[in-house]
Amino acid sequence: MKNLRHKTLAAASAVTLGVGLAVTGGLAPAAAAGPDTTFLVLAPQGAKNDRAAAQVAAANGTVVANYEQIGVLVARSSNPDFARRVAGAGVESVAATTGLGTALDEGETVEVSAADLANATGDPTAEPLFGQQWDMPMIGVPQAHAVTTGSADVVVGVLDSGISSSHPDLASQIAKDKSTSCLGGVVDTTEAAWNPTTSDHGTHVAGTIAAAINGVGVTGVAPGVKVAAVKVVNNDGFIYPEAAVCGFLWAAEHGMKVTNNSYYIDPWEFNCRNDARQRPVWQAVQRAIRYSNSKGVLNVASAGNSNVDLAHKTVDAGSPNNGTPEVREINSACVDLPAEAPGVVTVSAVGPTGEKSYYSSYGQGVVDVTAPGGDTRFRTQGAQSTLTDGILSTTFNTATRTNGWGYKQGTSMSGPHVAGVAALAASAHPGMSPGQLASFLERTAQAQSCPAGVYNPVPLLGAAFDATCSGGARTGFYGAGMVSAYNVVR
Repeated sequence: MKNLRHKTLAAASAVTLGVGLAVTGGLAPAAAAGPDTTFLVLAPQGAKNDRAAAQVAAANGTVVANYEQIGVLVARSSNPDFARRVAGAGVESVAATTGLGTALDEGETVEVSAADLANATGDPTAEPLFGQQWDMPMIGVPQAHAVTTGSADVVVGVLDSGISSSHPDLASQIAKDKSTSCLGGVVDTTEAAWNPTTSDHGTHVAGTIAAAINGVGVTGVAPGVKVAAVKVVNNDGFIYPEAAVCGFLWAAEHGMKVTNNSYYIDPWEFNCRNDARQRPVWQAVQRAIRYSNSKGVLNVASAGNSNVDLAHKTVDAGSPNNGTPEVREINSACVDLPAEAPGVVTVSAVGPTGEKSYYSSYGQGVVDVTAPGGDTRFRTQGAQSTLTDGILSTTFNTATRTNGWGYKQGTSMSGPHVAGVAALAASAHPGMSPGQLASFLERTAQAQSCPAGVYNPVPLLGAAFDATCSGGARTGFYGAGMVSAYNVVR
């Protein structure tokens, strides 16, 4: 674990098993070239993008992606005056996305021998490592699988770092015809483009959702459904807004029922709509999410690993995470994207005891449900990690290019449990709209009470992990409660 207060939604820790010139003589000045920069250009909502595209060209820019459905263009230009020149008729707002990438923190990777894997014991599912998946019984997965493992007609979009298409637990589970890279906001459907390169985060997430029941490794929450790799994390480990917008639109146009989003957009943990630079990002992402909802997609997002009360935000002291962090006062105009966007199911994390994981962010009226994300520190009050209290799933060693299985923890891991349960629910109740599906997840969740007083399962790590829960039937820590795979299919 690099930094216990690091503000990413990625795994909090991991262990892998097996993975012009002056005017002269009457000539017009020539503009000096600047660095090649990506911009989000927004047309007025409901308008066509033609006039905005013409403005981009007039400002010496190139449109690399045109999302006519939501009035958003992704443009590139080396004109240092592009943002000013592109403004005008047909353009509502514009923002450069330089410096707006958010890095995933991959944590530690430790390999173990093939012999250790071979000696693993399973249970009646015939999956050798199922006995180490404490998270699955916690949400009623064995009972759910006795009813259904899900429908292959249901596809979950994994907006992440790619999925290993050669993994033995995932090769049969990937909808290759619906997989793509969205890096740079541009679609690339070649298999190599959507496979992982420098991160196995998406592979781990995909396994929790839909790892196959095949006598190998682990099982997913919904092994009967399919997952689609929608790569939004670049090779440097950054997520840029244009990639996320592309991802939501891709899922919307390719019949996906659910997406999992274990990240936040922007190096500032909170996107402030009253900030001139950040507002276009909020607008573009919101348009993309609304559009995906209108196309039948339920979007699930992780709450974050900062132990922040999202309902009472006052200061952001750890951002940006791609430079020197500074202290910034924030208010209700500042939100965690996509977790706090309307129409998104927001998920907190619990550990093996079912209580809030020490790192998980929370908030009354923000968190909708909770699910296992792991807590490797509670047993020792923070002194050291017990790695098997993390979440076991599929991994890909990007150095050796080998597949394996391993533990990670974070709200990145709790989110895919909910995405998997949502996929089971969509399988059992195919007529549900995204809003109905979200409501159903909440109605069938197992309510959990607030712990009394100040909660901190890792006191040896200090008061930074103090948290106070509020609420009654619905709480700040757990929302409506623990999702139940069985309750959504029985």
